[in-house]
Amino acid sequence: MSADAIILQRGASHQVARIFIYVCLILFAAVYLMPLLVVVLTSVKDLDDIRNGSILSLPQRVTFEPWRQAWSEACIGLRCAGLRDFFINSVAMIVPSVAISTAVGAINGYALTQWKFRGADLIFAILLFGVFIPFQIILIPMARTLGAIGVANTMVGLIMVHVVYGIPFTTLFFRNFFLSLPSDLVKAARVDGAGFYQTLWRVILPISIPCFVVSIIWQFTNIWNDFIFGTTFTSGENVPVTVALNNVVNTTTGVKAYNVDMASVVMTALPTLAIYVFAGRYFLRGLMAGSIKG
Repeated sequence: MSADAIILQRGASHQVARIFIYVCLILFAAVYLMPLLVVVLTSVKDLDDIRNGSILSLPQRVTFEPWRQAWSEACIGLRCAGLRDFFINSVAMIVPSVAISTAVGAINGYALTQWKFRGADLIFAILLFGVFIPFQIILIPMARTLGAIGVANTMVGLIMVHVVYGIPFTTLFFRNFFLSLPSDLVKAARVDGAGFYQTLWRVILPISIPCFVVSIIWQFTNIWNDFIFGTTFTSGENVPVTVALNNVVNTTTGVKAYNVDMASVVMTALPTLAIYVFAGRYFLRGLMAGSIKG
């Protein structure tokens, strides 16, 4: 066989392999997107349209009335005021939870790498152990702790739980990222007289933006989508929107309004979808920059 024939044969094999990869990717994407498509289509249909069509049929008349009802009129138990107040609860919970856990993780990672002290490896091993602890194991001890300090069944208590549970993850991200930085940066700052926080604020943090993006997106997604902590440590008016969503779906008064349920689902998932759509590329850049190396 001539060299040209071998090149043509290899080119054809590569084309077949590439087509196979694209087909697989399209199939996987369709599997993941199909439930979202069904939920979105159902949320903009009226009840007659839902009863007379299939789950994949396009709406005869697009209506956002189910969205309005989900936001301000959906019944949660005996209270028919929608998801609005619980959505605000989640926003009020996630801002301090993400900010505090990310800030503490950055300081921990910096202290464990660039200002290494005696016992730093042992402390990191203990923190790393927290990454592998399942949610269910900490429920009882955390509930007793919140009760002992008087913040049980409050939003403050729920924020504390998310901060404590998130610190091992954020510490791991920042510790591994800071290991990839040259130690000469910190040594030079020390020679110039910079202290612990001056070096962190003026030298380390400006070049750590990719790691901050990874930590914020990771914490935001985990905390916003959390259900078990929200339903265990809060109740009534203090629950986050994910717990309220569960209560909306399980509350039935008269005819089951599937379009309102689906609108509630989309409304609850929108923040995490938005952050991945608009900040997903920065998340990948942060990962590629070494935030999970180590």
